[in-house]
Amino acid sequence: MTDTAGSNNDLDQKRKEAYFTAGQGQLIWARFKKQKAAMAGAFVLIALILSGIFAPFLTPYDPTIAGRNEAYLNGAPTIPKFCDDNGCSWIPFIYSFERTRSIQTNFRWVTTVNTDKRRYLTFLPKGDTYDLFGMKFDRHLFGVDEGKIHLFGTDSTGKDIFSRTFHAINTSLAVGTIGVFLAFMLALIIGGISGYYGGWVDSFLQMFTDAVRTIPTIPLFMALAAFIPPEWSAEARFFFISMMLGFIGWPTLARRVRTHLLTERNQEYVLAAQLCGATSGHVIRKHLLPSFTSYIIVDLVISFPYMVLSETALSFIGLGLKDPVNSLGVMLQNVTSADVLLNYQWYFIPVIFFITLVLAFVFVGDGLRDAADPYGNTKK
Repeated sequence: MTDTAGSNNDLDQKRKEAYFTAGQGQLIWARFKKQKAAMAGAFVLIALILSGIFAPFLTPYDPTIAGRNEAYLNGAPTIPKFCDDNGCSWIPFIYSFERTRSIQTNFRWVTTVNTDKRRYLTFLPKGDTYDLFGMKFDRHLFGVDEGKIHLFGTDSTGKDIFSRTFHAINTSLAVGTIGVFLAFMLALIIGGISGYYGGWVDSFLQMFTDAVRTIPTIPLFMALAAFIPPEWSAEARFFFISMMLGFIGWPTLARRVRTHLLTERNQEYVLAAQLCGATSGHVIRKHLLPSFTSYIIVDLVISFPYMVLSETALSFIGLGLKDPVNSLGVMLQNVTSADVLLNYQWYFIPVIFFITLVLAFVFVGDGLRDAADPYGNTKK
């Protein structure tokens, strides 16, 4: 019993020493791991990010017009099976379909399923060539031995919704990344200068910050959309929207940087660095900003879903990205008609991914915010 008690005391002592000697990042991670919702959101978020990055490999077809199936317009999802009335198979399969016109349907196209003809799934088949990490590949995760497979169905032009959804996640995340990075740089520069120097510099920069905060987003993008040349490529529009989101998304973080620097600029370690001859830029970069790096990271994660929401909202109302670019906002444009709601419910599948992506960011951001708060009450 004495040896057991002694070992337990030694273990407790080591834990206390590890806690008091741990860095800020280690403490945040230790608190973050205790929050189940935040950890679940982190796993979901990582899975979505990876699925977006590797979308060309995970999806069977090109998401643009080049990958459309003209014989299967507004087609329902094709779900693989292992068994049917004709028996079971070790390899999943789907059925063949046929499209016909008849007098009974007023000569509209009608899709009928041929349950007697199976099409078996194949793995790592050759397909459309795509670029990934600067290299060209033509292998995809899955396909079928004959025809095409559409796990989420097709849209009115025959494009595969499954392929479009995963590429759209990648596009929306890319827009958010560029917007957040630009807003981050502007916030550090403007907030750092304002908080470090104070005085008339602070007053002037805060007037500029308040002016940017009061700009209404929707009217601004409506005006910009009217001046965007119609001959702009999809890539040019993509970078323009990303930059505009960054230019109007920095004031909140800049205010927080300024507030922190106003309270820290008179601390002893800052005065010591100044007496040693350090320049203002060196003091801000090497001493002031690193003192609350964790809070900056938390702010970036929290601001990410708002960037994604902004891009989605602008594309949804026709002011952002447009076809042939695949983004979540572009895809949500297709669910506004009553015909889709009544007859083509699979159009709403990207909505599920959009909600999941935003909620994952929110849970991770809330978890990081609580973990970065040294005075927060977390369960042991």
